[in-house]
Amino acid sequence: MSPETIPDARCLLASKIKVPQHVVYRSFPTETVVLNLQTGCYHGLNATAGGMLSALEHAASVHDAAVAVAAEYEQPQATVEDDLCALCSVLLERGLIELDEHPAG
Repeated sequence: MSPETIPDARCLLASKIKVPQHVVYRSFPTETVVLNLQTGCYHGLNATAGGMLSALEHAASVHDAAVAVAAEYEQPQATVEDDLCALCSVLLERGLIELDEHPAG
């Protein structure tokens, strides 16, 4: 995904994120390893980013994930929203997540 196709923060916050079928990840105590099965490239996320990825996958929107993560880590929601949007941008660029155009509900 090219930078010009990555949505702005407002659009990202309203979006549902999904991990595509060609991407798998596994969490360990200190990191999460994300593997793109199409390219064979793997990426390491620190424990916090790995928790954020899991929250993104299970939440109805990036905003909802931010609410959950902010409560879990006792951090300001605005800060977590900024961090989640930055993480989403990087993961979108690398093809490790997608925006779900047909969210359930």
